[in-house]
Amino acid sequence: MNKLIVSILLILPFLAFSQEEAKFYTNFNNETLVDVFEIIEDVYNVKFSYNDDIVQAKIINLKGEKRTINELLTAIEEQTNLRFEIINKRYIVVNKNLTGSDIQELDRVVVNSYLTKGISKQKDASYLISPTILGILPGLTEPDVLESIQLLPGVVSPNETASGFLVRGGKIDQNRVIWDGINIYHKGHLFGMISPFNPNATKQVTFINKGSHPRYGERASSVISMSTNTEIEDQFKAEFGFNGISTDAYFDAPIIKDKLGVQASIRSSYTNLYQSYTFDRLADKVFESTKIENGDNPNQDFNFIDYNIKLNYRPNAKNSLYASFISIDNQLDYTVNDDVTNEAFTDVLSIKNTGYGVGWNREWNPNLKQTTSAYFSEYELNYNFITSEDNQQISDFEKRNVIFDSGISTEFQQTINNNNIATIGYQYVLKDVGYAFLNTTTGLEFILDEDKTVVQTHSLYGNYQYKSPKWFDVSFGIRATYFDELDTFRFEPRLLLYKRLFKNVKLQVSGEIKNQIISEIDETIISDLSLENRVWRLANGNQFPIIKSQQVSAGFIYTNNGWTLDVDNYYKTIDNITALSLGFLNPENSQFNIGEQHSFGIDVFLRKRLNRFNSWISYSFNTSESKYQNLNNDKFFTSRSNVIHAVTTSISYKVSNLQFALGWRWQTGKPYTESTVGVDGFTFNDGINTKRLPDYHRLDFSSTYSFNLSKNSPTKGKIGLSIRNVYNKENLISREYLGNNDFENEIELIDKFSLGFTPNLMFRLYW
Repeated sequence: MNKLIVSILLILPFLAFSQEEAKFYTNFNNETLVDVFEIIEDVYNVKFSYNDDIVQAKIINLKGEKRTINELLTAIEEQTNLRFEIINKRYIVVNKNLTGSDIQELDRVVVNSYLTKGISKQKDASYLISPTILGILPGLTEPDVLESIQLLPGVVSPNETASGFLVRGGKIDQNRVIWDGINIYHKGHLFGMISPFNPNATKQVTFINKGSHPRYGERASSVISMSTNTEIEDQFKAEFGFNGISTDAYFDAPIIKDKLGVQASIRSSYTNLYQSYTFDRLADKVFESTKIENGDNPNQDFNFIDYNIKLNYRPNAKNSLYASFISIDNQLDYTVNDDVTNEAFTDVLSIKNTGYGVGWNREWNPNLKQTTSAYFSEYELNYNFITSEDNQQISDFEKRNVIFDSGISTEFQQTINNNNIATIGYQYVLKDVGYAFLNTTTGLEFILDEDKTVVQTHSLYGNYQYKSPKWFDVSFGIRATYFDELDTFRFEPRLLLYKRLFKNVKLQVSGEIKNQIISEIDETIISDLSLENRVWRLANGNQFPIIKSQQVSAGFIYTNNGWTLDVDNYYKTIDNITALSLGFLNPENSQFNIGEQHSFGIDVFLRKRLNRFNSWISYSFNTSESKYQNLNNDKFFTSRSNVIHAVTTSISYKVSNLQFALGWRWQTGKPYTESTVGVDGFTFNDGINTKRLPDYHRLDFSSTYSFNLSKNSPTKGKIGLSIRNVYNKENLISREYLGNNDFENEIELIDKFSLGFTPNLMFRLYW
């Protein structure tokens, strides 16, 4: 049965491909303008460029008949009061008043509606995601920011979490996450199962996996930069909704017309009041192989909340300012009682990340702009594992991890002419990071491990963009950083080449060097909870050197008649990565070891849009190997996070206000270190990561329906249903060994499995 399902799903993207296109015939009945644009792009082989704000809430009604593109645009202009201008017979700029900046924005877009509407690929190789207009994606009724990124080529999540994704063979902590200019360190709600960022408050997401602008430093792999609305709305807007896990509310309101506006959102779990089937399924995966899974206490405290608020101020046409605040909070308090031994085991965990940001944008003249910002981010992880006997505490294991991260930056952008743009900027960042592992027994406190490090960095960067209609578009930049306490300089050149080879074929080539001073390290854990067993720490130049990443990439993009083919090859090296020997089952050596990692891969994406159908398939190949000092005889071995093959495919259909999406994922299993059972328990004699887990696959489904409460009411609604793992496949996603932190403990084999059949319902209201 599984083989039959797999065979059917592999051809999903091609089900709509064989249909004949009805060119020049258009018929729109109460369709949103965004959907109309998508259909026109397919039928007439054109591309639209527009600001999301000016097309929202616009509805089109046109009787079915054959029209030229000019006749069709004229008819839409009459209904929307918008203006269209066709450039080079194919590109259409949409605006109330056409300006030079609109043309420049159009020129930056390479592929619109990459996976679905609301996702585009830019000329600078980044992906732009607009959650407010994001189309339906399989397994999601709401546009989870991090889950959406995981559907892009080259991104995988072997542990099946929203936050635990790997980009082109990199590690989880090598992805930099930014919210309104604030660095975020929180992994995710429900121990990574849900993105900690409210999608309804997120206006735009930029995802960069190669060729990043030199303004972005600090991490070796990718950048996820999120921003809230920067405009001051003309009227009050609000939303309210709930799903099987949480409820949320959002509003955006003007305070002083065209001058001052405020927006805010809040999202909270309601598990302390009611635990839905959806939550139970997520909790089963999260607490698998822990005492919490085996406990029977129905009154555990396990909840999360996030909220943010932002003020936008525009004193005049040349100046705009903002102040933003975000808070993310997770709490766990759970006790398991052993009636036989009269013992009690309590896990208390608190994870908080708060951030503050301010910014000022100044237009000195039409060609010179300045952006200045400052931020402060605080991350706190506090964990206690308390053991009691006869209601008396006998031990308390504590873990603390604190980050204070602050910075200020300013950037100038000079438009020399239509083909030349120069950028220069400066950044100052101070990071203060500490952690401690403590164990208190019968009144005695022992420090198992601790560290506190402060590093200040000064970065100066510049970038030059040159656009040549005949030759290459070139973007070359360099970032120079001085690490004060480490007394070290690092230079990071960045290069991006873009060339239109033929009418429908574009070439992209990129190269970059990045450095990273903060990373997560695996540490020993006494409790078997083991859910947050990684702590952040700073490089100190000795035991923990600065991580260095180098990546080159080359590929092409083909677009024509609703078809998109994107192929990209890359090679990446990461030096000075650090791992604890215990993580490789070596109880005789508990030191940290320095190593390197090499990755090579190919990402392929194929999409076809036809009328109301949208179908795509992506394939990623990655081979990654690591080498550490004093491990495996100093020879390379397969990286633990390596997923060689990954395939994702989806088909969606939209008719009026109803839309469906069906998607399937398949990927090879992660490598693991094989064990054999000997006289003294498990032994490991066959090398590191020489075996692989079984292949992983699952089918996801989503459907949403939008409606008006009444003809005269401005209130709109949406309901949705999503199902993850429709055929309830039991996937083995991790094989771990615990208890190897000293010679007295026996090594225990822990197998962890994927999320099972998990439905989720959603309901939202919009004003």
